[in-house]
Amino acid sequence: MSDTLELLKTLISRPSVTPQDAGCQELLTECLAPLGFTAERLDFADTQNIWLRRRQDKPLFTFLGHTDVVPPGSLSAWDSPPFEPTIKDGKLYGRGAADMKGGIAAFVTAVGRFLAKHPDHQGSIAVMMTSDEEGIATHGVVKVVDVLEQRGEKIDWCLVGEPSSDKRIGDVIRVGRRGSLCARLTVIGIQGHVAYPELAENPIHTFAPALKALTEEVWDQGNEFFPPTRLQVSNINGGTGAENIIPGHLDVQFNLRFCTELNAETIQQRTHAILDPFGFKYQLDWRLSGQPFLTASGELVAATHAAIKSVTGYAPLDDTGGGTSDGRFIAPTGAQVIELGPLNESIHKINEHIGLEDLETLSAIYEQVLVNLLVVT
Repeated sequence: MSDTLELLKTLISRPSVTPQDAGCQELLTECLAPLGFTAERLDFADTQNIWLRRRQDKPLFTFLGHTDVVPPGSLSAWDSPPFEPTIKDGKLYGRGAADMKGGIAAFVTAVGRFLAKHPDHQGSIAVMMTSDEEGIATHGVVKVVDVLEQRGEKIDWCLVGEPSSDKRIGDVIRVGRRGSLCARLTVIGIQGHVAYPELAENPIHTFAPALKALTEEVWDQGNEFFPPTRLQVSNINGGTGAENIIPGHLDVQFNLRFCTELNAETIQQRTHAILDPFGFKYQLDWRLSGQPFLTASGELVAATHAAIKSVTGYAPLDDTGGGTSDGRFIAPTGAQVIELGPLNESIHKINEHIGLEDLETLSAIYEQVLVNLLVVT
């Protein structure tokens, strides 16, 4: 059994359902401390975070990951217990195998091999871990970055081990992500009896034309790196449950995944401009989950392309699709940020898994990225 597979099996066996870490970060510290990494705990509220760094020289390369996983769901639906790592048909099954304990195990062992071969490399290497990426992400990486910024500790290159690959390992790398803006809208009406609508004001009826306008709005055309901005309604709730009562208010939740052609402030202004002409009373609350970011080029992208080509023989596709990741908190500091990790076909699903060969290939790619960036030839 390889070191990478052994480490991944141990990580999976620890049921770190968000925001729990279940000892994963302690295990990683035990792996990295003998290699010269100094560990610093930066916990906030119920979230565990750790910053492990080797040396203080510039430039600083950082692997970023999260030890928390999503809940497994119905245990009876799994072919094997989700927190008992199981190998079958060349794959390792377990919650977190792909998202993202596989990436973590791969880069930890990659660091070990790299340092054994290149102990006098240039620059510094760090590993940042959080236990709340799968949650609301308010006390994890965003807080750690604040600490680093306050003391002037700057990351130059950040590789996030999120599952970016599509059909084969390394065929896609994320060079950016769309922003995410969440909204909670309350449309205020007047409750009443359905037999006397003239004495009430139905917020569902008054909002219907505005809903059409919101969903048909063309926010932008996108650009060469990002698709057009999209608004999606995720929840609508109104009424008391009784069939003879006109509701007094309507609650609507929607989200916009937006590209670099827009910012949150502009979206908010345009949303109010859409709603106001309809004349109903409303309250609108916003939550910015993350700004869009883009690392279109630079040393990190070039080194990763070269590493994937060297290990696999094929060239990756640069992409900005998918949801959000903790990379959105690193990019605003000026760091180059990309995501490269396992196949994403089974993430958040029953019987999540990673291919055994894929795991070793990924670790080899990570090692080569370090060589390309930190070894002077």
